[in-house]
Amino acid sequence: MNYRKYKRQYFLPPVKCMDWTEKDYVEKAPVWCSVDLRDGNQALVIPMNLQQKIEFFKLLTKIGFKEIEVGFPAASETEYTFIRTLIEENLIPDDVTIQVLTQAREHIIKKTFEAVKGAKNVIIHVYNSTSLAQREQVFKKSKEEILEIAVKGAQLLKDLTEQAGENYRFEYSPESFTGTEPEYALEVCNAVLDVWKPQSDRKAIINLPVTVQHSMPHVYASQVEYICKNIKYRENVVISLHPHNDRGCGVADAEMGLLAGADRIEGTLFGNGERTGNADIVTIALNMYAQGVCPELDFSEMTEICEKYEGFTGMKINERSPYSGELVFAAFSGSHQDAIAKGMHWQEEKQPEHWTVPYLPIDPSDLGRNYDADVIRINSQSGKGGVGYILETKFGLNLPPKMREAMGYTAKAVSDHRQKELLPEEIFELFKKTFENTSSPLTVEETHFEKSENGVVAEIKSSFNQKPISVKASGNGSLNAVSNALKKAYGFQYEVVTYQEHALEKSSHARAIAYVGIQKPDGALAWGAGVHEDIIHASIDALVAAINNR
Repeated sequence: MNYRKYKRQYFLPPVKCMDWTEKDYVEKAPVWCSVDLRDGNQALVIPMNLQQKIEFFKLLTKIGFKEIEVGFPAASETEYTFIRTLIEENLIPDDVTIQVLTQAREHIIKKTFEAVKGAKNVIIHVYNSTSLAQREQVFKKSKEEILEIAVKGAQLLKDLTEQAGENYRFEYSPESFTGTEPEYALEVCNAVLDVWKPQSDRKAIINLPVTVQHSMPHVYASQVEYICKNIKYRENVVISLHPHNDRGCGVADAEMGLLAGADRIEGTLFGNGERTGNADIVTIALNMYAQGVCPELDFSEMTEICEKYEGFTGMKINERSPYSGELVFAAFSGSHQDAIAKGMHWQEEKQPEHWTVPYLPIDPSDLGRNYDADVIRINSQSGKGGVGYILETKFGLNLPPKMREAMGYTAKAVSDHRQKELLPEEIFELFKKTFENTSSPLTVEETHFEKSENGVVAEIKSSFNQKPISVKASGNGSLNAVSNALKKAYGFQYEVVTYQEHALEKSSHARAIAYVGIQKPDGALAWGAGVHEDIIHASIDALVAAINNR
């Protein structure tokens, strides 16, 4: 409870920067840069080996990343070897730029240049820390001395690039930007840009990292807007964001930063990174997708992406991770299931231009997910809508509304008793056991029909509690005549209040299913179903099942 030991460690811009609040959504995809192979990898308990890194790199290019940070080559021989392997084995597509990270220190920068020799498209990303805490506690240097480190590093990048005869692009990060006075961060960035003098055909990148999240996202947006409005060479500068997630706002920082004028996002798939992680690119991209904006990344094979990612990293994607988690589209609540089922029917009937199904912000099938396994999930919290939807879409059973309700209660009771989720096949078997295959205590062995002036005469042979009886009765139809015969034989008291039928297959010998609902004198309903190639036979089986369930 010792909250007084803390204080706000961020700095607001010297002027008000709130233009970003006039925008309500991100209008276009930023330039995406995956840092999974560097920032993400260094956060793993067991870092990836060479082959895993290569396969991960291929996955990133398949998804559509055009800029990929592949490592910190001066940090270890493993990092260096990976980068050399990508280059020497020609694994980098021509339209993909690799990015390498280096501190603003001479020997580290020179090692970095050795690592990228022979690569076609390269971004050299140099950084030094600028925050008040780092200046005072770590480096014990003045603002002027910290600025000099940045400028010397920028100059060395330029000199070595010219010596190599290359056309490398440059990126600078004032590390710990969010703990730096914005006007000082601007001064350092402008000094670096004065060295590089970016041109339209060779833009520089200024990256504004949320190295540690100190503030609410709107504060970061104001800081980003201040830099965007005051940075030199703005038309030739790409403003990049690299949010971490210490306050759980990495995605929000990225989105609000884009509203504030940023052009580029550095992040990781599923938000993996040091401490609480990086900005989750899957979430940011699909948030755009859900609002009709093309993210320029392809997540249509999400299940495969998740499986590969977990294999490469040893990480587990949380079941509730936005868009990617195993349960993010799953609805267990009865009211939610009912709304989704009705929304899906409305979508099929109306075929509207846009997706508006309740509780599903995007169509799960766009990510390779399917409805019966991923959306409608049945447990003790479920209801008629979900159970009915599964029986209809997976097994072709279109139950009457009140019968759906009865089946919903049945499934809930079984799930509650077993303390487990019911799979679609288990629900189907439960339906057959409860409403279709109920042949005792009443059975009907034979039926014969004759037409009469008033309808139909039915002669039936049946047994109740293993006591056989034969009887005749008339009715206005075959089912009504059989019902009257059974009432006459055994004194049953009920009324047939619901009858519904439909084909189960499309063929000349198709089976049909009939549903019968009967109401007892006390008002309670009982249900039965029958399946047969002959619809009369199916309807009689349904009536018998309903009587046995009364």
